[in-house]
Amino acid sequence: MTSDLRRQLILGAAKRCFARHGYNGTTTKSVAAAAAISEALLFKHFPSKAALYAEILSDECEADPALMDLLEREPSTATLVEVIRGMVRHFLEIADGPDQEDAQRLRLMATSHLDDGEFARLLYAKIKTLIGAVFVASLERAVAAGDARACGGEPLNLFWFAHHTVMTAALTRLPSVHCLAYSAANDLERQLCEFLLRGIGLNDAAIASHLGHQLAPGVDKTAIAESA
Repeated sequence: MTSDLRRQLILGAAKRCFARHGYNGTTTKSVAAAAAISEALLFKHFPSKAALYAEILSDECEADPALMDLLEREPSTATLVEVIRGMVRHFLEIADGPDQEDAQRLRLMATSHLDDGEFARLLYAKIKTLIGAVFVASLERAVAAGDARACGGEPLNLFWFAHHTVMTAALTRLPSVHCLAYSAANDLERQLCEFLLRGIGLNDAAIASHLGHQLAPGVDKTAIAESA
């Protein structure tokens, strides 16, 4: 059996184990048994349970047609706005939706930051590989188009700032009784998007033009015309 085929066999067995027993209830020993291999052979492909789980999540992201469509778009201000809007919607849906598996993943991510950080590091690396280049290229195009100010430091840091902000907002809404009751919760998506887009450097005219919502206070129709 080739190394790639063996790797896929292990991932298939791991998906079944995680689905049946959850992250905490799954061990590398149980995954190895499900794949009919030794635990030592499993470790040759994946050094830890966290690495296995992070790889499964990465595969699921790459199988998402909506995400793949977004990542294949030409870098632009519009693409940048959709990356941020998609991230905001994803995290808000975790808190508001019925999918408990997604909620458990968010809890695992938060716990990893307070533990050894292994899972969080692996997942951040996967996210960077998947989205980082599209975000940076789109931000550069937005700056060139006059839709955003130039970043004075590492542009990818702006993506992480946005990611951390939205993840924390989602965590406050994860318990059945929210830790923080945002006022006008039905407007939360728009407010988060506007806050993050301003934070990464987009001007109000570009946000109004591409986000598809009403203008922020103080921005007039002339600004939209100049941005179009």
